[in-house]
Amino acid sequence: MSLDLASQFAEQVTVNQLVQNVVYASGAISALFVVVGLLLIDVGASRRRSGFNSTIEKLVGFFIGFATFFLIGFAIWASQYYIMTGGTMADSIRDWWAGGVLANSLAQNVDPAVFAGINTYQIFIFFIAVFAGITNVLLHFSVAERMKASAFYVTCFVTTIMFAFVAYWTWGSVGPLTNRGFHDFFGVGFVYLLPAGMALVFVPMLGPRPGMFSAHPKVSEYRSVSLGLTVAGVFVVFASLPMVIMACLFFFDPGAYAVSVTMADTSVGITFNNYGAAWAGGALSGAFIAYKKRRLDYFTMGPFAGYVSGACGFDVYIPWQMFLVAMSAPFVAYAVYELLHKLEIDEHKLIPLFIGVGSYGLLMVGVLHGGTPRGGWLGIEEGPYAFQHGEISLMMQFVGVVACIGTGVVTAFVLAFILKRTTGLKVSEEDQATGLDKVYWGIEPDVEPIAETASPQVEAS
Repeated sequence: MSLDLASQFAEQVTVNQLVQNVVYASGAISALFVVVGLLLIDVGASRRRSGFNSTIEKLVGFFIGFATFFLIGFAIWASQYYIMTGGTMADSIRDWWAGGVLANSLAQNVDPAVFAGINTYQIFIFFIAVFAGITNVLLHFSVAERMKASAFYVTCFVTTIMFAFVAYWTWGSVGPLTNRGFHDFFGVGFVYLLPAGMALVFVPMLGPRPGMFSAHPKVSEYRSVSLGLTVAGVFVVFASLPMVIMACLFFFDPGAYAVSVTMADTSVGITFNNYGAAWAGGALSGAFIAYKKRRLDYFTMGPFAGYVSGACGFDVYIPWQMFLVAMSAPFVAYAVYELLHKLEIDEHKLIPLFIGVGSYGLLMVGVLHGGTPRGGWLGIEEGPYAFQHGEISLMMQFVGVVACIGTGVVTAFVLAFILKRTTGLKVSEEDQATGLDKVYWGIEPDVEPIAETASPQVEAS
């Protein structure tokens, strides 16, 4: 059967469109490998008696976020572009919720005058949905082994809705905060600061895990499974992110003119090299802290700290700047980590890396690149959405940090109030000590770690 292009819109399915679609699809696939890396980190860093359950909860939480973003989240995020052209969020929801006409139309059947480049936006549903799921995985790192599964799953659904709103405010080029000067290339605000703000509330409520700060009759010392698995997971994440970075660029004719998602001038090579410089700077400082303080976890925390410090500015930094900013990041993480340890707050990932380093990174972009033109949309020459009409502002960076963390804090307080009175929030200390693999699934560990089987009195002697 021949294809009648006269009744369709061939300009929606050109080779140029296909190349861009492959870039964004590759970014979405690479983001899935980030999930693999995070799961490896979790398996390596979890207590042996709860590792299986922790992995299952992360996977279920991931897919709750993924499905919820398909259902309504993308429609909320995309509404910034509807508002830019005089539409409303309701219009975006009508077109882009899971049953919306644009979410379910073949590209060649959609008039470019109605919506140009529709394939790209449809792929972005999948792309951002993966990060909605990743946000729930990250949140679970802070509440693992302590929050009830039912409470966590409800939290995942609500977190994804808030994720969509914070992304609408802060990630794109014409959202309310972005258009006024807040700059976040890689989504630090809604992927990292939002769940970290929630961790600020949940972690003190849930308390420390048995054996973390003091011996328990069943757990004399909290001991992870394998640092080797954790390190392997870190490198899987490192190897997965370059194509994700590529997918955070917009490409316009003629040729492949690249601007960042915030419409700042950039290029593929600069963003890639900044990414590498961030990991390298963080890794070297992290290794220094690890050797100096005899703290093995900084071999893994250091590279992540460097990356998080630069993620919001990979598009505007130049590599030597990025390297120096990243070298300082592990020291920020170390200061926050040590404070949490002194306060006996059992949270070693989200608060040091995201509240500490993520905030530091967002503010440093304002310090070093305040005044950089960005915002608006290419082709609009005047008005509140004119191309690059806005500038990066230190004040707006601060406002954005407060908004993202504050949204997480408020969301967690509301959820905790409701969950305590319905499903319950916390796994009992006895079940935590026994191990959730046995409590929920009847799984016994294949090895009995000496640190967990020995009583505190035996160890003290």
